[in-house]
Amino acid sequence: MQEYEIKVKNGKKNIFSSKTKLGGSNLNGDKISLTNYYMEKNNQPFIGICGEFHFSRYHHAKWEDEVIKMKMGGINVIATYIFWNHHEEEQGIFVWEENKNVRKFVEICAKHQLYVILRIGPFAHGEARNGGLPDWLFGRPFDLRSNDEAYLVYVKRLYDEIGKQVNGLLFKDNGPIIGTQLENEYEHAGAPWEITAGTSNEWLSAGRDGDSHILTLKKLAIEAEIETPLYTCTGWGGAAAPSDEVLPLWGGYAFWPWIFYGDVKEHPPTPEYIYRDFHNNEKENYGFTPTYQAEDLPYACCEMGAGMTNFYHYRFKLPYESVDAMANIKVAGGCNFIDYYVFHGGTNPVGKTFLNENATPKISYDYQAPIGEFGQIRESYKRLKRLHYFLSTFEKDFSKTQTILPDVCDSLNPTDTESLRYAVRAMKTQDFYLSIITRIMLK
Repeated sequence: MQEYEIKVKNGKKNIFSSKTKLGGSNLNGDKISLTNYYMEKNNQPFIGICGEFHFSRYHHAKWEDEVIKMKMGGINVIATYIFWNHHEEEQGIFVWEENKNVRKFVEICAKHQLYVILRIGPFAHGEARNGGLPDWLFGRPFDLRSNDEAYLVYVKRLYDEIGKQVNGLLFKDNGPIIGTQLENEYEHAGAPWEITAGTSNEWLSAGRDGDSHILTLKKLAIEAEIETPLYTCTGWGGAAAPSDEVLPLWGGYAFWPWIFYGDVKEHPPTPEYIYRDFHNNEKENYGFTPTYQAEDLPYACCEMGAGMTNFYHYRFKLPYESVDAMANIKVAGGCNFIDYYVFHGGTNPVGKTFLNENATPKISYDYQAPIGEFGQIRESYKRLKRLHYFLSTFEKDFSKTQTILPDVCDSLNPTDTESLRYAVRAMKTQDFYLSIITRIMLK
């Protein structure tokens, strides 16, 4: 019988107040702030358990039922995209009614004591047509996703419209909206321009103006009165995310359908499922390439794969065990703010044309998520619920525990299905250790 060893010692994490320009208070005096390791609510550790649910991909009459399901599954924050082309498909005509009524959706979240993070774009991706940008921006004599003043005129107008819709629902006004995500994968990924017959050979740029553009978007959001304690950006792949002004967010997926639009014939073993210490200045980790010292900011996620949509070139059945295994890996690695993309599936709206990315199903956005397209509960929901209830019950102590790994982690290969993968999060408290052992058994 194989014996495994891990040395749990020096279990003292260096935790201090974050030096970022983030945080804020509401009218009741409640406060959201950050340390370098976790988020705080009223100066106490708070583990964000965030699930993505796109209101415009679901029928508004059923939003409340689904929000309640998410809360019962242990979710305490809901993140949602505001897809530009869902709301301004025709230039100058904004639609905020019925399934596109973001105000009603946020009010439902508030009713059930759930925080909200708005992903306001302007570029979103999210398997939306043109990455969420309206068709009418095609061919304009200015550079999209840049500080080009002509482009920013339209971005400002979008942000102003969003600001009007959520007026009074921000955290500072005792509302539930604690966070704003700016752009998505800026200077990392673009999207094809879609045409009626399929996908064109012309692509939206990934962006050109680096941190300066993110700071410009933050300024425009604040001017539109979208003022929140947290501003975030996706951080992977070299994306621009000025870490003194926004919190870079990370993630990982078990399945990568986009690779099948190259010359790949079969899915490779994913390197996501090896334990790592993400909050460690001395470690270089797959998929985590911060431009700052890792221990200066919390390792927080916005896209942990809670499923994956099928692509026309890659159709697969998601093993639901992969979802809580992903959460296990991230939490064990020092993540104290988790977010599932997506926790709740949906249905793409149909406008003047199909509003999905042409490589994916035209209507379904089920995503094989913990809660499916029609509200069905999946095995992944049940498995995650146990973890979520543990985290929320013990968040004040668990948030302070540090990642401890066995020496074997550095030599593990994704193809190795024989060796036990395991980790500990531990904290020395006076004369004893609080330690949580986590592991993944592979067949």
